[in-house]
Amino acid sequence: MDQDTNFLMRAIELAYVNAESGGRPFGALVVKDGGIVASGVNEIVSTNDPTAHAELLAIRAASQKLGSANLQGCRVFASGHPCPMCMGAMRLAGIDGVTYAYSNEDGEPFGLSTAQVYADLAKPFSEQSMKIRHVPLRDASRLDLYADWERRRKNRDQG
Repeated sequence: MDQDTNFLMRAIELAYVNAESGGRPFGALVVKDGGIVASGVNEIVSTNDPTAHAELLAIRAASQKLGSANLQGCRVFASGHPCPMCMGAMRLAGIDGVTYAYSNEDGEPFGLSTAQVYADLAKPFSEQSMKIRHVPLRDASRLDLYADWERRRKNRDQG
C-alpha cells in the first residue's frame, strides 16, 4: 500500500470510529513531509456546531501544532468529499492538495452530499438561495477599517 493510500485509509478509519460513537462518518488528516501533523473527525452532532467538520478541525489542530496559519507544504486526506466551507478553508490556509475517498455521489443517498451547495454557490449572488447584500457602510468618525488595520499591522511589524 503506498503512503497516500495509507493516509486515506487512516482518514476512513477515523470516520468509522466517529460513526461508531454516534458522530457523522467523516475523518481527515493533515500531512506534511510524509508525517501526520493532525487529525479530526466531524463533531457536528456532539458540539451542535455546524462548522465542526473533520477537515476544519484537522486544519485548526495542524495550525496550532505548527504555530502558523500558513499550511503550505501540507496536504489533507479526507474520508469524504470536502464541502465548500472546508475547501475554502484549505485554500485560505495554503494547503497544497486534498485527496478524498467518498464522493458527493456516494453520499447522496444518505443525505451526505454537498453537491447542491456547490451548485448554489456557482450562481451569481442574486440567484443564490441565501439572500446576500453588500451595504458599503463606513464609520465616518474613524479611519477606514482596512486602512486602520494596515496601519496597526505595520506598527507591530516595525516595533
